[in-house]
Amino acid sequence: MSLISRRHFVLAATTGAAVAAAPRLVLGQAAAQAPTGPFKIDPLTYPTNALEPHIDAKTMEIHHDRHHQAYVTNLNNFAKDNPQIAEKPVTEVLANLGNVPEAIRTGVRNNMGGHANHTMFWQIMGPNGGKPDGDVLAAIDRDLGGLEKFQTDFNAAGGRVFGSGWVFVTVSRDGKLAIETRPNQDNPIMDGKRALLGNDVWEHAYYLTYQNRRPDYLKAWWNTVNWKAVAERYAAAKAGTLGV
Repeated sequence: MSLISRRHFVLAATTGAAVAAAPRLVLGQAAAQAPTGPFKIDPLTYPTNALEPHIDAKTMEIHHDRHHQAYVTNLNNFAKDNPQIAEKPVTEVLANLGNVPEAIRTGVRNNMGGHANHTMFWQIMGPNGGKPDGDVLAAIDRDLGGLEKFQTDFNAAGGRVFGSGWVFVTVSRDGKLAIETRPNQDNPIMDGKRALLGNDVWEHAYYLTYQNRRPDYLKAWWNTVNWKAVAERYAAAKAGTLGV
């Protein structure tokens, strides 16, 4: 075998070995990132395809199992050297970020905010979500001008978020509602408020189906809202027991 042929053979063998090893390497990395620590991600209470055609199954899988999991994994890594961030409720930590060590404050803000936002997000969605009624509908009529105007204003606010962020309906202890937006993974808890519901307008929440058509996603998302869960959150907010 000539020197050139021998080099081609070695190169081909090396490349083939690398390709063959690649899947095992990815699986090994995934296993190493398995959730360990005080922070946990709850499983979805509905199948990943339950919100189709409005949100596709692959988006739900990636969003929940990878994006949300990444926030939880990062929090557990912070907690290894700073266990105090897990010793208090998430709501208390987010409401008092100034008490978090400066070296990890931004990381905790981003990742704990992401954990709180997504925990709420999965809870207030589901198949066959119905329509608002009772106290929630009365509050929407009183504070937000009725359901149609509320949804129009909410979608417009979500469309105006520059880059990545969230659009929320905040709820006060006396039940008053307001539409507000936050950048990145900030949560109303950081401002002493609570989210009744919210929609994720990061591109990872909709890009596979809607690409850059965020307004289309915002309109379609209303078909996924579980109004029974929203009503339960509203009652908890008025009782002072609403978590994230």
